[in-house]
Amino acid sequence: MLTFQLCVVALLVICITHWIYRWRNPKCNGILPPGSMGIPLIGETLQLLVPSNSFDIPPFLKTRLQRYGPIFRTNVAGRAVVVSADPEFNHFIFQQHGRLVESWYLDLFAKLFKQGENRPDGAYVHKYVRNLALSHFGVESLKGKLLPLLEATVRETFSAWSNQESIEVKDAVSAMAFNFATREIYSSDAENFSQSLRDMFISLARGLMSFPINIPGTTYNKCLKYHQAALDILSVLVKARRASPDRMLKGDVLDHVLEDMKSEKFLTEDFIAQLMFGLSFVSFDSISWAATLLIKLLGDNPLVLEELTAEHDAILKKREHPNSSITWEEYKSMTFTLQVINETLRLGSITPGLLRRARKDIQVNGYTIPKGWAIMLVSSAVQMNPDIYKDPLAFNPWRWKDLEPSVVSKNYMPFGSGIKQCAGSEYSKLFLATFIHVLVTKYRWIKLRGGDVTRIPLLRLKNGLCIKILEKNN
Repeated sequence: MLTFQLCVVALLVICITHWIYRWRNPKCNGILPPGSMGIPLIGETLQLLVPSNSFDIPPFLKTRLQRYGPIFRTNVAGRAVVVSADPEFNHFIFQQHGRLVESWYLDLFAKLFKQGENRPDGAYVHKYVRNLALSHFGVESLKGKLLPLLEATVRETFSAWSNQESIEVKDAVSAMAFNFATREIYSSDAENFSQSLRDMFISLARGLMSFPINIPGTTYNKCLKYHQAALDILSVLVKARRASPDRMLKGDVLDHVLEDMKSEKFLTEDFIAQLMFGLSFVSFDSISWAATLLIKLLGDNPLVLEELTAEHDAILKKREHPNSSITWEEYKSMTFTLQVINETLRLGSITPGLLRRARKDIQVNGYTIPKGWAIMLVSSAVQMNPDIYKDPLAFNPWRWKDLEPSVVSKNYMPFGSGIKQCAGSEYSKLFLATFIHVLVTKYRWIKLRGGDVTRIPLLRLKNGLCIKILEKNN
């Protein structure tokens, strides 16, 4: 019996040792990039979550980039990942979507946005969704329809804020951005649910980087419940709009896709509800973060605020009627404003990187990235490269005067790049420019509390940012 027990123990030790060896030395038809796979099952997830109080890239990434160079391997939440801060390779990968790589997200992203479903018509569906977004939030729609509506919304919102004792900037801008975008997506159909829907989406945004443990009470589990609750509401809206026999067309995104159901077989009610969910989510979170960071940076840099205000006061002086709406020509003339936006987005990269998955083995710098591995393109590291951006942690909008477009195209990617570049990039910049215009021409603000930067690994303000909005004549 003792001999048998010893044999069992020995066999277990051998199996565990072999498993650990295979974990640390994954199979590869070539040479893997340098790095470590960390602890079995967990990988190096805990090291990635070590917080820092800086705009700089997470210490986990910075340390390994210094140790291994611009491309290294690791394991996050049990997923093998190759991390790249090489601008040439990143630019190459962005151009290879659908060929060498495909979109990929961590577990919660995949569940929320259905990225785990490998559709045979995936490229066609992506093109359809992109064209849909551009038709409603692209340049032509912005010029012809959305700009005056957006400015009216921003003015109305600031007026309401000025009557409050304080506002928490991120939540307040999230509400404004969500309400405005969803009116274009599904009009007023969600009025009875708008508050609860918005709260669900804001809660989801806070928990997106949670560890994928689906146990009641965990952030991950709560996010999945919020997702399902939001989908249930949106499914009811889709069914109700479709079932209405004499419905008046509202010209929103929902009308558009319901009309396309006649010709596009992939457009089912479930797909449309999920599409409404995705569009609603991306329409507010990154914009509200950028606006929040913008207010913090302007408050910390009075010389930038001074020049920004001068640019917008000059626009008012050129108008025949100072209180008339912003024109597209005025927006395009906001040179310094767009430099401020660029600099805010450069510093404010929320996520450590953008993720792709290798569809086949990929060769880079003598190394092999195996098929099926994730690739993290560290946009934040590229945008903090001191060889491109002198004193990269400084907020310096004037630096954009001298940067060549060819350099910017490979070293600045707040909206991604290639065919996967965000279709809402122009909408986001217009939103921020309009927000700035109303803010600096009509209002001033006092910081009450918060504003300290932290990364864990998402870039956020540790205690938010709470301010008091005042009209300039007060």
